[in-house]
Amino acid sequence: MIDQVYVGALTLDLLLGDVRSLKQKRSVVRPIVAEVRKRFPGVAVSETGGQDLHRRTEIGVAVVSDSAANCTEVLDQCERLVAGRPEIELLSARQRLFNDED
Repeated sequence: MIDQVYVGALTLDLLLGDVRSLKQKRSVVRPIVAEVRKRFPGVAVSETGGQDLHRRTEIGVAVVSDSAANCTEVLDQCERLVAGRPEIELLSARQRLFNDED
């Protein structure tokens, strides 16, 4: 029997609080990315969009697993962790799931 491989991707569109410069933005985004990495060491996470905007950013999270349910659960937990941060507003979250047949 061939095992399945699933890749889950999460894209988070965030509105940052009172941020007036890219330097301030980095001081908000960096700890969010670090907290996701610390809490979920098996995921890849990075700022993936909006780098030139002061108050908006996009964070991408990816996870690989042998089960679709595990991918979804990990991504849900990452989304809740980021959404719970008081200094940001989660504008949208998009999850996608791929397997080796896609």
